[in-house]
Order: sequence, then structure tokens, then C-alpha cells
Amino acid sequence: MAQEPSPDGGPSAAEAWPCAPVPSVAGDVWHWQLTSMPMVSRVRSDLRARIAHPSVSSSSSEDARDGLLLVFEELASNALRHGGGDVRALVVASGNGWLLDLSDEAPDRPPVPAVDRDPALGGMGLHLVAQLSMQYGWESRPGRKHVWARLPSGREGTDALREQLPEPRSPEVRWRD
Repeated sequence: MAQEPSPDGGPSAAEAWPCAPVPSVAGDVWHWQLTSMPMVSRVRSDLRARIAHPSVSSSSSEDARDGLLLVFEELASNALRHGGGDVRALVVASGNGWLLDLSDEAPDRPPVPAVDRDPALGGMGLHLVAQLSMQYGWESRPGRKHVWARLPSGREGTDALREQLPEPRSPEVRWRD
């Protein structure tokens, strides 16, 4: 697919949202077919119930689960509004996070983040997805576009932060009365 620069000289749509293949992630796979906006709400409720299960919730933070639901809703609504056709949602739950893959039948229409738009006019969802994700991108396959995001579980970041903390200088600190 040729990448045309935007008319204002800024990055093309493909450069604004990275063109990268959907990563391969091992884990529990959940998938849905989305036919309408009300269906997005029903699937979001199903996804919420799945990630509330103790096998998932014990290895993830509440903030990370909320982020997953928000990113799902943004990508799913974008696929229905801007892609169309047969919209499919896939979530892979792995030990250290989630992969979301929303696909539609518009392989020639890449995701385009809003630029210089008043947030009150909407269209800020892709920016939100980028902020909440470890990685994100899109790829065109024959007859389908896949827009994906990898999100952390919220637990691994805490462990990594603890490993970066310096050791205390003195094992005991005593104060004089």
C-alpha cells in the first residue's frame, strides 16, 4: 500500500498510526462478531465478566482491566463507524496483559488519529488507545484491516518498578528521643 503524505505536509495516516503486523501472543482467546453499536455494549459486558474471573483478576490490576475495557470500546466503535462490513473482535488474555485485535472489511482505510481538533468534537479515541497501550498498530490483509493494541495487566509494571528501587543505605534507622 503506497503511503501518500498528507495535504498539510504532516505525517500520512499510515505514519501517524504505525503499520505493523498483529503480534502473536499465547493465551486464552475470546472472540465476538460485532454487528451494531448496541452489540459493543453487550460484548463489553461479557468481556468485563471474563476479566473479573479470579484466574484473570488475580494477575491484573483494576486500572488495567478498566483500560482494557476502554480500549476495546474505542477500537470496536471505530471499526463499526469507519470500517464496516463484517467486524470481528478478538482478545487474547496472556499472563502479562492482553492483545486486542479489531478487524473490519476496509483494508484500504487505515486508522487516522485526530490532529488539531477540539476534543469537544470527539475523535480522540486513538490517542487514548496509544496512551494506554504498550504497543499498537494496524495491518492490511486481503479483504480485512486489523487494528490492534497490547495492554499491560498492571502487575508487571509494579514488579519492574520495585526492581529499580535502590537498596536502603542502612538496614536500621534509629531516631534519638
